[in-house]
Amino acid sequence: MSFDRIAAIVLAAGEGSRMRSTRPKPLHHLCGRPMLQHIVDAVAGVHPASVVVVVGHRGDWVTKVMVDHAPEGVPLSFVTQSEQLGTGDATAVGLTGLDDDEADVLVMPGDVPLIKTETLAALLAAHRDSAAAATVLTTMLDQPTGYGRVVRAKDGSVARIVEERDATDAERAIREVNTSIYCFKRTLIAPALRRLQPTNAQGEYYLTDVLEVLASAGHLVSSVVLEDPTEVSGVNDRNQLAVAERAMRRRINAQWMARGVTMWDPDGTYIDADVELDPDVVIMPGVILRGATTVGRDCELGPDVLLTNTVVGEGATVRSTTATLAIIGPQAEVGPYVELCSGAEVAPGDKVASARVLGL
Repeated sequence: MSFDRIAAIVLAAGEGSRMRSTRPKPLHHLCGRPMLQHIVDAVAGVHPASVVVVVGHRGDWVTKVMVDHAPEGVPLSFVTQSEQLGTGDATAVGLTGLDDDEADVLVMPGDVPLIKTETLAALLAAHRDSAAAATVLTTMLDQPTGYGRVVRAKDGSVARIVEERDATDAERAIREVNTSIYCFKRTLIAPALRRLQPTNAQGEYYLTDVLEVLASAGHLVSSVVLEDPTEVSGVNDRNQLAVAERAMRRRINAQWMARGVTMWDPDGTYIDADVELDPDVVIMPGVILRGATTVGRDCELGPDVLLTNTVVGEGATVRSTTATLAIIGPQAEVGPYVELCSGAEVAPGDKVASARVLGL
């Protein structure tokens, strides 16, 4: 999935105070990766010419982590929103990091880690097919409390988005909500942003107001309705982080089972996003695979196994074992009640049980 002359801006400047953490919200982990990395990975799948991340709170930390974890070949850069004046201001700051030759700009928040590349591609395709000035990704919620509501014109186009705190009772009854993911024509978004005013309950520059600015000027504002609202669930606190973690884990497990991995109990299996498994691996309940762990064909893991950045060779059996930065050779049998410390190696075909094996 590739689109010519596409750029992306990811808004990740917020403090995330509801996380109750010194760690910036975009750097909290899901399945072993920073939340922001999942978003950048999804954006990278549509092959943008550039990706600008707008940072703010502890921006140096966010920048360093993302430089270390950026997908290979992604043209990633960072700009700083020095004062938190709203999403409209953050987008204007993000535009300063772009070149002038992109035709369209994808703008999205840094707290929707479940977003898929396929969804972003569908949004971009619809935006280009309709020749709209802006296209917004929306979804339907039975309980839309807290979300901006999508107000439509008589012709079905998007007239505006109203935030809940600024909405009337009739507008609050609308079930279609804004996901805060948009695609804008590059030549129109900058002048529209300059027309924003902080005349709202928060006293901020809302990016959502750009849609009304464009529509009132006679431009088409279209939408794509996402069927599964889970994909655009925001993460603002630890409970929402846990919900997103569970959804991501189920997605990862389903992908591995589709590739030939057997899981006795997928709900009791925890696999990080950077783990690699070969076909015909069998995983029993209580298995946790973390970091860059790799497992070869025909291995049996579990029950009760925790492997972190560990290599397991083909045909090995590992039961009731904890291992970190270890190597387990092909056809080896490890466990029960084994701890492999950093640097430990189990030779091919060896059997180790009830032991603590030190590394080099």
